[in-house]
Amino acid sequence: MGDTGQLYGCTTVAALYRSAFKTFADREALVGQDIRLTYGELEARCHQIARLFLSIGLRRQDGIAMLAGNRVDAMAAIIAAQLLGLRYTALHPLGSAEDQAFVLRDAGIQALVIDTPRHGERGAALAGLGIVRHVLTLGPAPFGTDLVAAAATMDAGDSPLDVQAGDVFKIGYTGGTTGKSKGVVQSHRTAVTMTLQQLACWEWPDEARFLATTPISHAAGAAILPTFLQGGTVVFMDKYDPLAFLEAVARHRITCTFLVPSQIYGLLDFAGLADHDLSGLHRIWYGAAPIAPARLAEAIGRIGRIFGQIYGQAEAPMTVTYLRADEHDPARPHLMGSCGRPIPGNDVRLLDTQLREVPPGEIGELCVRGPLVMSGYLNRPEETAKTLAGDWLHTGDMARRDAAGYLYLVDRAKDMIISGGFNVYSSEVENCLAAHPAVAMSAVIGVPHAKWGEAVTALVVLKPDASVTEQALIDFVTAHKGVVCAPKSVSFETALPLTSLGKLDKKSLRARYWGGQDRQVS
Repeated sequence: MGDTGQLYGCTTVAALYRSAFKTFADREALVGQDIRLTYGELEARCHQIARLFLSIGLRRQDGIAMLAGNRVDAMAAIIAAQLLGLRYTALHPLGSAEDQAFVLRDAGIQALVIDTPRHGERGAALAGLGIVRHVLTLGPAPFGTDLVAAAATMDAGDSPLDVQAGDVFKIGYTGGTTGKSKGVVQSHRTAVTMTLQQLACWEWPDEARFLATTPISHAAGAAILPTFLQGGTVVFMDKYDPLAFLEAVARHRITCTFLVPSQIYGLLDFAGLADHDLSGLHRIWYGAAPIAPARLAEAIGRIGRIFGQIYGQAEAPMTVTYLRADEHDPARPHLMGSCGRPIPGNDVRLLDTQLREVPPGEIGELCVRGPLVMSGYLNRPEETAKTLAGDWLHTGDMARRDAAGYLYLVDRAKDMIISGGFNVYSSEVENCLAAHPAVAMSAVIGVPHAKWGEAVTALVVLKPDASVTEQALIDFVTAHKGVVCAPKSVSFETALPLTSLGKLDKKSLRARYWGGQDRQVS
């Protein structure tokens, strides 16, 4: 007898949030901007915002985008969108106006929510483009509708819950080879799988008090729902710095958090680290970029064996593999270079170009199967087919596996740079540089950087008789692609090395900077 969709269907993110609200109504859920909300109070605020969305004509599977920082009202708006089954898209907080406008058009966004205290000027510019029908602001602004004030007039009772398991939960944008971002389509299947895997494998403390130090539009946002399902508390940081982090851990009795490697490096380099008591902090999850094994060993020695490494990507978020706290073992130093072992529920293999699994010790592309994998790229059938060829998600990461099953990332097949936890796609920066009238050719690579992991570096060949300064090119990319994508340095070359096929030989370029290292990520 075959399965039927309704009988064996997946639950939804909306249903998981509602479960947490009803189960832990009187517990403290969310803290930020001098606001403290219980689960019951947060639920009421979410239902008010949901009714506001309905009042302006938004319906299930309409697109909503947000440009916001770590604010309580922003989180309530995100949850409200999920309760209604809207397709949620986060705009990169450091992205350029050009890229953000592209995302609004590509995703068919109908409503845009702007955190005006942080992004008012950009929000006004985006609103003026006329791409979206509705612009909502988190507080009073000279444009749009004040979401906070308008929602306060709405009924706080349970709003309609009309979300289907097969609905699109989120469209998250990541770089593409054409220079334009790709929308990664995630259904509720992906989000629910990730959440259940987090709960099962991430070694949560008995009392979950999670400090969100990175944008909720990125990695920190993925830890909120599993925290809520345990009746825990999420505390928002407006902006990360080591002292503010240490003070927040003590003041809010934080037991767990997520940091990118550059934040861990900042903690280690902070002169006052030893003066603060971190004994109540039971888990620091880290990821979003490779970590330097030597610095990881230093962190374990100075902070303790409380670290858990996560590995995933936008196409299979957060929970592909995990390296447990007890595996951060000074007696097994080789594990400091590992991203752990596959999380149960994921079929993870290292494959060659013929989709054959490579033996232990040999390098292959890390490929994934299972319910965690995305549905595809929005409006990109050819790229979807390529990335999901042979019914595998091809991550583009090259890795080797040891006899015990631990995985070690050694290089990236895709020319992606990870700087400070943010993904920078070299092709996007190269395409931007190509638009400058003085530039004939460029190659963009990541080079080792003690704090950021990798620094974006451009090697540029100018057109005959053309001239331009390093700073002018950096400013050009900043204006068109945002500060994250801007090169930290520019090297002017007379020519760039090419392969026999006429492609840029980035391997030889990287060798200038990565010589003597046993892996090509940092």
